[in-house]
Amino acid sequence: MIRNCPVPESAQAALATAEAFRTIAELSGDIAFILDCATGLPVYVSPNVDALLGYGSADIQQQLINQEAGPLAALCAGLPARLRRFAEGDGSRLRVTRAFEVRRPDGRTVPLEVISTLVLDASGQAAALVGLVRDQSAQRARALEQKRFASMLNHEFRTPLSTIDGAIQRLEATAAAANADEPTRQRYRKIAVATDRLIGMLDDYLSPDRMAELGRERQANTVSPRLLLEEVVAQARVAGRPVTFDAADLPAALRCEPAGLRLALKLILDNALRYSPPHTPLTVSGVPIAGGVELSLRDMGPGVPPEDAERIFEKGYRGANAAGLPGNGLGLYMARSVVEVHGGSLACVASVQGGAQFRMWLPVQLEAAKNLASNQTNSDNRDEARDRHPTMTTPGQ
Repeated sequence: MIRNCPVPESAQAALATAEAFRTIAELSGDIAFILDCATGLPVYVSPNVDALLGYGSADIQQQLINQEAGPLAALCAGLPARLRRFAEGDGSRLRVTRAFEVRRPDGRTVPLEVISTLVLDASGQAAALVGLVRDQSAQRARALEQKRFASMLNHEFRTPLSTIDGAIQRLEATAAAANADEPTRQRYRKIAVATDRLIGMLDDYLSPDRMAELGRERQANTVSPRLLLEEVVAQARVAGRPVTFDAADLPAALRCEPAGLRLALKLILDNALRYSPPHTPLTVSGVPIAGGVELSLRDMGPGVPPEDAERIFEKGYRGANAAGLPGNGLGLYMARSVVEVHGGSLACVASVQGGAQFRMWLPVQLEAAKNLASNQTNSDNRDEARDRHPTMTTPGQ
């Protein structure tokens, strides 16, 4: 441990807490550091800093004393300005996360994430700055590998789809020239539409541009539930449907993966547009209920046949009323999968006003966020979600 100067008595308790923190922090392999805010000098830096950065704690101390530019400048800079802004009432300076790169003496660049927080003394003054330095090399390598994998999938799927697309265009042209019967031409058209849809999904989710966009910015993990519903309303109106919209008293934000919930809601809307007569109205609503929110969409179609109600969320299943309509039986399955990963539930209920009503329940408690990273199968989340939302039913009940 480095002790460079006497520490004022008013800061002793805060520094004792800080040193307890570093002991816990180093269990995960991160580099812990403690700076004395009065002097700006290190009280402690983990010994493994040399292995990661190629510079020892003495090098860091020297740069702090001399305030010199160099490879450690980003690691050492900014404390005086931060303390000044905090003293002026800027609460955002209490905990700060930064990302940058440090060049080692051997020329290799190490990507770092630094998370630091101010430890306050009894009078509320900043006594110490404690933090973690994390090596982001492994995370970057994983992100690069994910992009490469997505690019490979894009290529492997696009090649046969392009072949199918070209072949079906030739078949359509041949059928038109030969005056083929209408059912044959309709089958060709369905193949062409399905192919276009799959190619569009590749562009939306697996294109190199999409992967690059994901890598450039931190993705949001909250969204306004009202905004989600307003987007559904806008999409429905673009499709030529009148919409009744009611969403009162919803929470300002819902912890989730926004793109995933947008996809689930779009799939539910697509289902409603497909199975209800053109130009008939839709009802979109949202209410707080049972420790969460319920987002619902009701159409004025024929509804779900009773014999299909238990199976419409199964992978690849198409109900009796789907005959002659486009689709692959995956939309509702995908929608429910997304909802269940979020710790929620999705059900279809018969509406007293007619048609089918899809109800999506999502938890709003912060602890439910652990479900976002669940690597369990979808069915594992279903009973838990139903227990939290007893008013809802799931297929099979």
